[in-house]
Amino acid sequence: LKCTEKYICCLSFQSKSDIISTVEFNHTGELLATGDKGGRVVIFQREQESKNQVHRRGEYNVYSTFQSHEPEFDYLKSLEIEEKINKIRWLPQQNAAYFLLSTNDKTVKLWKVSERDKRPEGYNLKDEEGRLRDPATITTLRVPVLRPMDLMVEATPRRVFANAHTYHINSISVNSDYETYMSADDLRINLWNFEITNQSFNIVDIKPANMEELTEVITAAEFHPHHCNTFVYSSSKGTIRLCDMRASALCDRHTKFFEEPEDPSNRSFFSEIISSISDVKFSHSGRYIMTRDYLTVKVWDLNMENRPIETYQVHDYLRSKLCSLYENDCIFDKFECVWNGSDSVIMTGSYNNFFRMFDRNTKRDVTLEASRENSKPRAILKPRKVCVGGKRRKDEISVDSLDFSKKILHTAWHPSENIIAVAATNNLYIFQDKVN
Repeated sequence: LKCTEKYICCLSFQSKSDIISTVEFNHTGELLATGDKGGRVVIFQREQESKNQVHRRGEYNVYSTFQSHEPEFDYLKSLEIEEKINKIRWLPQQNAAYFLLSTNDKTVKLWKVSERDKRPEGYNLKDEEGRLRDPATITTLRVPVLRPMDLMVEATPRRVFANAHTYHINSISVNSDYETYMSADDLRINLWNFEITNQSFNIVDIKPANMEELTEVITAAEFHPHHCNTFVYSSSKGTIRLCDMRASALCDRHTKFFEEPEDPSNRSFFSEIISSISDVKFSHSGRYIMTRDYLTVKVWDLNMENRPIETYQVHDYLRSKLCSLYENDCIFDKFECVWNGSDSVIMTGSYNNFFRMFDRNTKRDVTLEASRENSKPRAILKPRKVCVGGKRRKDEISVDSLDFSKKILHTAWHPSENIIAVAATNNLYIFQDKVN
């Protein structure tokens, strides 16, 4: 759990549009994509190891930057549609090019990112400037050739999946068949085929006939990593539903229902708000589900629906602060959670630029801080502790002095190595295991 910090200064921005809204490694971990509130996608590529600079292995440098979404306006509903990137999901690499899905509140786009280091020369019908030549002047035929050129990375939109969501898209997930993916909004989940952009299949619809009877909304959804017929979605009531598309075309009836009974002694005005699940993730093995609510991370076994097998307190010291967190709207923050490659450690964010790691085997946990002030490249991060009342030790921070404007909502873990990416507002940090 010791990490070496590397700060990527090129993502230190100042404006609101530069706030990072999603972080995602690709399937090999060689690429790392971030999306921001300005609708941009920035892709980082991992440095290749060299004999001279072995220690540089693991550093990520900018590979490509492109504008994925633009602000739009729905004239029928008089509604502004933000360009903010809500989620990015990579597709497994099939050839030299990379493909990723990005979505804002309404529209999902499939992007192709490819390299070009050669250009064709020697056209017959065009001159070297690209202008058409007069056919009467052409007396000989030439064979076009490819000439080397400076490496150029191009990002081109291959598909645009639009006009299928009335409400804001909160999740996209690529199916293990790699032919379909799903997009989820507050009340519906749609299944798409990558080759068909003008129609999708509605697989979940929880919209009541009378909207006044609405009691819960969908907060996150994800496909099973190995079984293409199975997916889960979580709700604002703290419940998780496992659905099987083989059972019914419309998966309104779940196959399994995961819910932990509430302790009546802990019931309060905020109970329903803090029980809302902000993120749900299958383990890489497909055996477990991890969920994040406001105060805890829970791990569920697919074979046990009545309670989680593990519960980790992320920042229980905030329980006494719920009233002020409600007043400043922080209680509605949506924290994400991630597994490491072997499903043995889980990570999630907190306030004051803190992020938490929990080792499932040893039951040890650590709080680390992602900040420019406390971290220098290749320095070992020191564990942080929060003091609740009483005397405060030298290396502890008081719960009253936490900065709630600094929050880590989005994190990502390299699929096979101990390298993590942490988005702290408009800064991106990359940490890796200590290298001797």
